[in-house]
Amino acid sequence: MNIVDRPEVLVVGHAVRTCNADEMDPARAKLPALWQRAGVPGAFAHVPGRVDENLYAVLTDYESDHHGFYTQVVGVAVRTAAALPEGMVAVRVPAVPALRLEARGAMPGALVECWQRMWKHTESGGTPPRAFSTDLEVHHREGVDLYVAVFPPMR
Repeated sequence: MNIVDRPEVLVVGHAVRTCNADEMDPARAKLPALWQRAGVPGAFAHVPGRVDENLYAVLTDYESDHHGFYTQVVGVAVRTAAALPEGMVAVRVPAVPALRLEARGAMPGALVECWQRMWKHTESGGTPPRAFSTDLEVHHREGVDLYVAVFPPMR
């Protein structure tokens, strides 16, 4: 895990409120339907001002830690969100120090393994500690880059 300065990004997409316990139960899981919707060819073709062809997942509005509820927005990065397509939301992901992990290989398994490493880091009191503010997944051809917000080191 490398600490990087994650730049600010603006994401427009669809949102759900969930928690990891619900996501472990197929009857309550909301993320599979969210990702299925995002994976439809042309799902974001009508979003103006896209900056690239990647898909972005923003995890924000944490209730507490990785055991509590959070909001996930799956969408695309844009230059501006002046006119939102119907049913979509915009979320500004602030520039922060972040732990960067790379998920490569068969998805979603490789990404789940990254998150499990992060949860273990959190539960073991690893440093730097997670901020539980806004985290970001960047999905691209090679895999997924995961940026988990952390508290900046004390100087």
